[in-house]
Amino acid sequence: MPNDSSLRNPLLAIDSLTVAFRGKPVVHELSLSIEPGQVLGLVGESGSGKSVTSLAILGLLESAAEVRGSVRFDGENLLRLRPEVMRRYRGRRIAMIFQEPMTALNPVMPVGRQIAEAIETHQPTLTRRQVRSAVIASLEAVALPEPEKRYGDYPHQFSGGQRQRILIAMALANRPQLLIADEPTTALDVTVQAQVLKLLRDLQQQFGLAMLFISHDLAVVAEVADRVAVMRHGWLLEQGSREQIFHTPRHPYTRSLLGAVPTLATNRMQPLSTLPPEAYATPGSWTEYDIGHQVRALS
Repeated sequence: MPNDSSLRNPLLAIDSLTVAFRGKPVVHELSLSIEPGQVLGLVGESGSGKSVTSLAILGLLESAAEVRGSVRFDGENLLRLRPEVMRRYRGRRIAMIFQEPMTALNPVMPVGRQIAEAIETHQPTLTRRQVRSAVIASLEAVALPEPEKRYGDYPHQFSGGQRQRILIAMALANRPQLLIADEPTTALDVTVQAQVLKLLRDLQQQFGLAMLFISHDLAVVAEVADRVAVMRHGWLLEQGSREQIFHTPRHPYTRSLLGAVPTLATNRMQPLSTLPPEAYATPGSWTEYDIGHQVRALS
């Protein structure tokens, strides 16, 4: 008899997504899904297509981008929506945390006003007092100290960790169903990173959020993800449960990534793992190692 998870429809279903710029594909036939309340970790080195995928989901790619395939959210193909309809999804039902808060936040606008603007855009019937109360509640949810006093402060008056909390508060202000977190801890030191990861996990469980967590850091993904997908050169190489990916990976690239991460059990007298020749293959060298064929064989 099937378990409960097998009976649920995916909240987000990406099917054969291909993104190209000037005819050059940067994402190749990507297929992923996220169930309600599930966290999918999308892992890959810089340039693997992770952020491009997130921007394609939200319809934020530049007009020169050629996008094919389908991105279904709650059954609706987002790639076919008119821009004005897509804006109702973006920020309201799907929200995003960008990786660098100092560039994502407006430096000349108080942080409370920035969050208020996000709420007013999607909930125009709220009064000014109700909007302010919602902003304070969002800042309290991310454990920002003294949110009422700091409502009128500017981004430069906060620490890096606090600015990241403000971005999270802004993303959650409208209670979205799906949260996309694009490298949300990259610019933080290890201690603050751990605090933000715990906060994200707690909020995800509290609000029942589905989350696409994008990172190049395997240790970070292991902290938050239920399932993990591995990308390289725009190709999806492997996906599975967190336990399967971290304990019994099937693709040589995944195994090499894990072998290159030092742990307390690592023999310091031995060099860390490096990528084998077959893991260096690109779409231009498929005779050496046909990545696409292996992906199809594993699916």
